[in-house]
Amino acid sequence: MRPKTIFFDENEEPPSRCTEKSAAHHPSLETSTSFRNRYFPAATEENWNDWHWQLRHRITSRRQLEKIIRLSENEKNSFHFQNATLPLAITPYYAGLIDPDNPEHPLRRSMVPVTNELLVSPGESPDPLGEDCHSPAPGLIHRYPDRVLFLVTDYCSSYCRYCTRSRMVGRRTNGGKKQWQKAIDYIAATPVIRDVLLSGGDPLTLPDEQIDWLLDRLRRIPHVEMIRIGTKAPIVLPQRITTELVEILKKYHPLWMSIHCTHPDELTAEVREACTRLADAGIPLGSQTVLLAGINDSVETMRRLMHGLVKIRVKPYYLYQCDPILGSSHFRTPVSKGLEIYAGLRGHTTGYAVPNYVIDAPGGGGKIPLIPETVAGREGNDLLIRNYEGKIYRYPDMIGAADSLARQGAPPCE
Repeated sequence: MRPKTIFFDENEEPPSRCTEKSAAHHPSLETSTSFRNRYFPAATEENWNDWHWQLRHRITSRRQLEKIIRLSENEKNSFHFQNATLPLAITPYYAGLIDPDNPEHPLRRSMVPVTNELLVSPGESPDPLGEDCHSPAPGLIHRYPDRVLFLVTDYCSSYCRYCTRSRMVGRRTNGGKKQWQKAIDYIAATPVIRDVLLSGGDPLTLPDEQIDWLLDRLRRIPHVEMIRIGTKAPIVLPQRITTELVEILKKYHPLWMSIHCTHPDELTAEVREACTRLADAGIPLGSQTVLLAGINDSVETMRRLMHGLVKIRVKPYYLYQCDPILGSSHFRTPVSKGLEIYAGLRGHTTGYAVPNYVIDAPGGGGKIPLIPETVAGREGNDLLIRNYEGKIYRYPDMIGAADSLARQGAPPCE
């Protein structure tokens, strides 16, 4: 019989975590074990470390959430409109990382709804990246010439409030193998496709058998050279990275994984163990981080996150400007803030810890990199370039100067 949790007693008063620690303390001071004992007393350690158990006991309602955190009025009011916005879902593991008393805690803001999600600003769209108009088969996005995005599920273990695909996730409408086969047939019939990115939703919420089936079918296509998986499971559901899953993934090299991470508070011992297991299996790991106002929009926070990722063998890959989905204005920063953070990383830390700062262009234009201005101009044959400290240096670029003159119709230098 499945053990019950305290969530099933609707008449019980939510216990206060303030009796154990001050609200000013970081929530990680309450260990995973003490959190489990307090809020899931019937769960064993084996239950807690079982990813299936974590999915079955996700927090998906205001009633459940109120027993773990003290909701602000803004958070409470958002539940009056819950069906109009992205569903609520947080794994018990990840809920244990959230500060129960501080509505401004970064991980809490990224997962708990607020009424700001109902405010639609100019330029926002349900499908800002124009994915739906680049879909030649169900769940398949073919926007770049040699690669496709394969949305294999609309289900996530936890829903980020700024999700680019909030228009579709959590609806439970994906068609399984029958629908996947149509996308696979398109890939097989399109030889230019050499790279397939599995995403969703989160592909790692699928059972092992289905992941194995998908990877096997894709590996049978001769022109598919590499397969990538985009996931947040190692961060919000690290229990999913089992030895059995890793053995399946190892069969389909070259296979890469892009991990969605938001804040250094996410880099727990459990996450480190999950990423170590993947890296030891020869799977290259890259990170994808969305720049979010009040969550990670400072040089210090971003530097700690990127350093922490490198330490667990995850290469910082993309820093995304937040996509203009409906109701996202409270998350979006000015682009100047992203450039400031990029400048605060470049040259001030190893290049391995500096992600590419990009905007995924609205309307389907693809990822466009943004960098601070580094070419300061020319003087004669010298190119003037600006370093990370703002100092100007000269590079002898006689060939470039000659090319420039030739384009202007002038004779080259002798």
